[in-house]
Amino acid sequence: MGLIDSVLAMAGSTGAQQQEHSTGLAAILNYINSPQVGGIAGLQSMFQQGGLGNIVSSWIGSGPNLPVSASQLQNVLHGSALEQAAQQHGLDPTQLAGMMTTLLPHLVNHLSLSQMLKGFASGQSA
Repeated sequence: MGLIDSVLAMAGSTGAQQQEHSTGLAAILNYINSPQVGGIAGLQSMFQQGGLGNIVSSWIGSGPNLPVSASQLQNVLHGSALEQAAQQHGLDPTQLAGMMTTLLPHLVNHLSLSQMLKGFASGQSA
């Protein structure tokens, strides 16, 4: 099972929603990897600076993922990078921010878990 399939399964996406979320997930990955954001570390920094460090930390650590609202996301996310990622995938930035409330916690959790496992497999601490 690939990254997108894993995250969609964790988010409980089914049917037509799965196709929409797949497009949203591709846009979110573009957003996270944009130079303005700088990957998971950059995203974590943005959340911490915006007062939401506890939320993003719950996604990275073990245990349940804390929820995030679209308005919270819009307050911490880099607007031009979000707009660009949305446009590249035919989405409205507000629509993408809405999808991010469901998909971003699972994506960050999955990506951070993958990084921890890579570090463990190579004998490094995460």
